[in-house]
Amino acid sequence: MIEQFKKDVDTGLSAQPKHLSSKYFYDDIGSQIFQKIMAMPEYYLTDSEFEILSLQAKQIAEKLNFYGTFNIIELGAGDGYKTIKLLKNFIELGLEFTYIPVDISKKAIDILLEKVAKEIPDLKVKPFVGDYFKLLSTMPNDIPSLVLFLGSNIGNFKKDDAQYFLKSIQNHLKPNDKLLIGFDLQKNPITIKNAYDDPHGITKAFNMNLLHRINNELGADFRLDKFDFYCHYNPVNGEVRSYLVSLKQQDVYIKSLDKSYSFDYNELIWTELSKKYSFTEIESFCTASKFKLTHNFLDCKHYFIDSLWSV
Repeated sequence: MIEQFKKDVDTGLSAQPKHLSSKYFYDDIGSQIFQKIMAMPEYYLTDSEFEILSLQAKQIAEKLNFYGTFNIIELGAGDGYKTIKLLKNFIELGLEFTYIPVDISKKAIDILLEKVAKEIPDLKVKPFVGDYFKLLSTMPNDIPSLVLFLGSNIGNFKKDDAQYFLKSIQNHLKPNDKLLIGFDLQKNPITIKNAYDDPHGITKAFNMNLLHRINNELGADFRLDKFDFYCHYNPVNGEVRSYLVSLKQQDVYIKSLDKSYSFDYNELIWTELSKKYSFTEIESFCTASKFKLTHNFLDCKHYFIDSLWSV
């Protein structure tokens, strides 16, 4: 893991323009900051999807059309805040299933298991730490699966990468399996901008922590007071792009790489993409990935979709 981190940091800071992968946001500190982001009133995504999974669980279950036991496989389970509500509702509906949370972080899985044990003690759980596709390739053929990819995580992928990822999921599923995937919809640009460039400075701290992590884990000498945060939403293409900005001409040395990196005054480091989708784009993704769109579940404000796809 640390070797890959070093490689990705070196590649990103050597590139023009510079970039750092958003997957490295989530160390222990970053995960705690992201919990604060999700609690912000401006960050509508969490509440919108929670509403869908809370109020439309019965409709989701009906559209699954599963008979008997099935698996619920959650890719990138995280803290399970929204998923636990869906699982509770499914149990109340009398459904029989095994929950299989998948995450690359053992600590994230451990925290989730502790939460699940408290809130749903009788739930059958088979956690998996590791690669999504390794897990999917081992699933039995005689039990259908509902795969969850929630939280608009697909929006962090570039278009071609998102398409490849979705096709890869489809290739690992069986004919009766389903995918429930979250998409953040295009909406009032001000609503989106406020969610990603909040007045509390929490999103800024989330991005700046990436430099703090590189300092701690790779022995860099980034001075955080010499960088700032900038975020931009383009309502034409639906992309939110986040950046760190060098406030001066400076060099940063990374001890574990034994290498210095030069930054110009006002030079940008691209840290995150968060794509917002139209209905047409979602349908195109579905078709191109060889899925069939079964149903779109929307929150009351039509801010967010959990889209159910069939193989």
